[in-house]
Amino acid sequence: MGDSLLQREHITVTGQVQGVGFRPFVYRLAAELGLTGWVLNDAHGVTIEVQGRPQAIGRFADRLRTACPPLAQIASCDVRPAQCMAGEKRFEVHPSGGGELTDAQVTVDIATCRDCLREMNDPADPRYRYPFINCTNCGPRYSIVRRIPYDRPNTSMAEFAMCPLCARQYADPTDRRFHAQPIACPTCGPAVWLVDPRGRQIPCDDPIGRSREMLLSGKILAVKGLGGFQLACRADDGHAVRRLRQRKHRDAKPFAIMAADPAAAAELCRMSPEAEELLTGPLRPIVIMPSRTGGRVADAVAGGLDTLAVMLPYTPLHHLLLSGQMPPLVMTSGNYSDEPLVKDNDAAVAHLGRIADAMLIHNRKIERPVDDSVVQIHHDRRTSVVRRARGYAPQPISLQTVLAWTTKTAVLAVGAELRNAVCLLKQGRAVLSEHIGDLKDGRAYRHFIDTINHLEALFDVRVDLIAADMHPQYLSTEYARRRHTGDRGARSAVPLVRVQHHHAHIAACLAENAWAEPAIGLACDGVGYGDDGALWGCEILEADTRGYRRLGHLRYMPLVGGDAAARETYRPALAALHDAFGDTCPEYAQGVRPDFPQEKLQAAANLLTVDVRCPPSSSLGRWFDAVAWLCGLADLNSFEGQAPMTLEAAIQNGVDQAYDFRLVAAGPFTIDLRPMVEQIVGDLRNGQNAGVVAAKFHNTVASFLAASALRAREETHLDVVALSGGCFANRYLTARLVEALEGEGLRVLRHRTIPCNDGGIALGQAVVAAARAVAAAANVRAREKKSGVNHVPRRTAED
Repeated sequence: MGDSLLQREHITVTGQVQGVGFRPFVYRLAAELGLTGWVLNDAHGVTIEVQGRPQAIGRFADRLRTACPPLAQIASCDVRPAQCMAGEKRFEVHPSGGGELTDAQVTVDIATCRDCLREMNDPADPRYRYPFINCTNCGPRYSIVRRIPYDRPNTSMAEFAMCPLCARQYADPTDRRFHAQPIACPTCGPAVWLVDPRGRQIPCDDPIGRSREMLLSGKILAVKGLGGFQLACRADDGHAVRRLRQRKHRDAKPFAIMAADPAAAAELCRMSPEAEELLTGPLRPIVIMPSRTGGRVADAVAGGLDTLAVMLPYTPLHHLLLSGQMPPLVMTSGNYSDEPLVKDNDAAVAHLGRIADAMLIHNRKIERPVDDSVVQIHHDRRTSVVRRARGYAPQPISLQTVLAWTTKTAVLAVGAELRNAVCLLKQGRAVLSEHIGDLKDGRAYRHFIDTINHLEALFDVRVDLIAADMHPQYLSTEYARRRHTGDRGARSAVPLVRVQHHHAHIAACLAENAWAEPAIGLACDGVGYGDDGALWGCEILEADTRGYRRLGHLRYMPLVGGDAAARETYRPALAALHDAFGDTCPEYAQGVRPDFPQEKLQAAANLLTVDVRCPPSSSLGRWFDAVAWLCGLADLNSFEGQAPMTLEAAIQNGVDQAYDFRLVAAGPFTIDLRPMVEQIVGDLRNGQNAGVVAAKFHNTVASFLAASALRAREETHLDVVALSGGCFANRYLTARLVEALEGEGLRVLRHRTIPCNDGGIALGQAVVAAARAVAAAANVRAREKKSGVNHVPRRTAED
């Protein structure tokens, strides 16, 4: 072919294109079309040069976008002409290149594919029953990567030298395992073994088979999984489940269950097509589904709730453990309650030896602990992520349409204190970390710092701006203050932006929905520090990514005993009764709950009388607690959200009535629920059952939120409403509210892959900080242009 007939193009592809079989796909496509050139991974993504006839190059470019591997997600594809190379004979895969800017995406951990499962169950295959089988379409990524580009030397698999079989497959562009970085086999890869609680190896020829026997006999096992250890026992063995609760110090929070296959899951839950798709898909999260009566699950797994949290095996080890006739297993995080996930073998012996009867461990190092993600499906069949971790983190969120233009400012947002996650934002992309947990636990706080260090190193980010909550006592905010002042000399000082909690909630929802304009925000949760020093929690805002205006809120109610009101549900209940009935509130409390100790009620009433340790709050979450107590459903929140979950589970179907409330216009309008309290007390005194009261309460919340949104529309002329905050994890409330809002012609924005609870706060903080940086830089340029100043280019917050 004459050189005059040749064309060459330089193509840069960004997005989720590393570790998903993208380079072998490019190689095969180029070979099929008779093109020469090369492809490589670099710090930006994948770079390609192709040379050949213009028609073939055109087909190559089209199919690059439309026929890429199933796990690949192309964010951009930049095509530029290049100089033809004389004498080039073939297309090659080049070694990965470095770069000054590390902005390639890290691929999430992917569940074992069907091809690998078929090979694992084939006695003639060299990887028969091998618990670490994988290929370019499945296996660990984020949990094992140390730095990018994602190549074997940059992962924890670098410690395992490939045998001839693995090396040949790894180097063959036509093989399914071409550049599968975790590639391994029994000859050269990681291995599993069984140890006792003191870490001494238990001699056996088949550690997985022996583990199955122990589980079937009612033992508790610690299993080293993909992103950390898990604790397992039979889900149908009440004695085993109760022992696990006692040893793990987890009194009531529901356990997740791992079922062997969709059929086994369907015996436990009413499984919708959407749930089955999630359960069997490449991400394999825990899915919350309505439970079936008579399922093979002990009451101790999720007592008092009408749902179960179920997942299917997502690693080869899980598949082997649940093969045969293994019943569903409790498969919960390997830790003591509220502590970080254990990921290392030595730490497992030290921390899990008092919980587990034995431990199934392996020698593939986990670079970072990544817990299981939790997803639920709403009544309109839309999914929402409750806990964002394995399979979802660190999938980036594009902010190109949300920010006025792509800011170069690198922002670190440190999130809230409960359900903490952190966020890195750079060049129009936000990376929200995996779930970290409650920072009040010392180990969780150290994990929080480790996660920040890992992310900054992994993505080679130098932070220009740090964003934090306004709460003066949040440990995440304290960390941000130390970074702002130079981290006691360990780091250079970083400018600090403080973001109001509920504004961050709404900004996260706007960002996830790529909504750049102002909207009405309904932010409903437990508590967040407000501009006036009160603890906010049911806020009607006019908001965009830069700022907000408070339009309305729940009438302030005192939190009796401060933080204790979030745990002991009688405290907000008594505050609600005091607001409605005054100092006679203990008598009204005794009237509906004669079983409850009078001295506790009187002590709380005394605090209300003298107004000591009773900070004002507009929290909606505490109202769910109060009504759950009044109905006799929950006296304690032994885990976050227990009382609201119990109240939702108690709802009696078919009840459409609601209680009364008032919207009082005075500055920001207030939502007055005293009429509702009077009617709830009347219902309960007249013998109404808790299910009816629970339904009417939920209907009332949906009604006053819808009425508040309509009042906000009258004031702002906005017709878009964003819903955020932990209260919208409530499926019944969300369905009822969305139906009411859409029935009034309002467009509703909701969360999908970002948690509506505090796990999504960091994204909102990062977006607000970046938007303010963009606006500040624009204002500077506008002033300088207006004044005619010819300024010398200098480094700014935007740069």
